Amino acid sequence: MKWTVLAVGRARPPYADALAHYERLLRPHARLEVVEVRDDEQLGRRLPDRAHVCVLDERGRARRSEEFAAWVEARRQAGRDVCFVVGGPFGTALDRADERVSLGPMTLPHLLARVVLLEQLFRAHKILAAETYHH
Repeated sequence: MKWTVLAVGRARPPYADALAHYERLLRPHARLEVVEVRDDEQLGRRLPDRAHVCVLDERGRARRSEEFAAWVEARRQAGRDVCFVVGGPFGTALDRADERVSLGPMTLPHLLARVVLLEQLFRAHKILAAETYHH
């Protein structure tokens, strides 16, 4: 299965370094593709076919790290690709979503939200592998 992060906007410093860091850490654990689009209108056209679509949304379901790890395992067991959608500075108006996921009640800058998402995805894989996490 593949994990896709479909995001509005191009990563730039200081976030680009952190994103590259977590992409490297995830490489041994998961197939990850990051797709950056110019604006919200391009999101719908770039959604992978048959993927489970998760839109990051402050009103979505929040999970603790252990719960997120269990969710990741359930997605892996289902064998269906997952696409996380990260809107731009004004969120996203994307209608197609299998679920909405919150990274917490605070509003985060969209580039920071991408970093937190990749970090939590890496943490989930470490939890599932029963490995220690220190990054």
